[in-house]
Amino acid sequence: MKLFSGLIFVFVFFAESIFAQQRVVAECTVTYQISLEENNLSKEVQNALHQSSKTVYVKGNDSRVDLYSPSLLQSVIYDKSNGSAVILREFGNNKFMTRLNNKEWQEANKQYEGMTIHFLNEAKIILGYECKKAVLTLRDSSTFNIYYATAIVPSVREFEYQFKDVPGFVLEFDVKEHSESIVRYKATKINLSPVPASKYDIPTSGYRLLN
Repeated sequence: MKLFSGLIFVFVFFAESIFAQQRVVAECTVTYQISLEENNLSKEVQNALHQSSKTVYVKGNDSRVDLYSPSLLQSVIYDKSNGSAVILREFGNNKFMTRLNNKEWQEANKQYEGMTIHFLNEAKIILGYECKKAVLTLRDSSTFNIYYATAIVPSVREFEYQFKDVPGFVLEFDVKEHSESIVRYKATKINLSPVPASKYDIPTSGYRLLN
């Protein structure tokens, strides 16, 4: 009995030591560069990628992801407290809004249910953080190669549903679907300063509401 109790104590101490080293980030802005691994890209596509970016904002239970390209601006505002999301899309002068409750948000991300995570013994430094590699495989065989910072974890995880079970902050990932093209997102800047609450304001006019 004493040996059993001692083993439990060692396990609990080890687990607490790991979590004590991981910081929950409740305020941050992370900017990602977008690139495409494919030969013979046209100059037009290269220029479009050069002008494209992704920015993640986290503030307590709220998150916002802005995806910008010359032809599209999309913002996903997610509220962890009730699991709802608002998606804003702008195509030139056309603006659209989609509201999703918790059930609808999960339904929109159902392709990520049942995915598996394979952790690898590979690591690299991104923005000063040690990031470990993992491979996420969906049921349709699509894969994500990711690098996640083990020292930090966002206070909101479900806003990027495919990464909600990753034990850290994903700072780089590759998306490969049923083609040979690989889209890579890599963090180029992380700012831990407070995020303005206005980032999560939902527009009350100017957008066409889509079901």
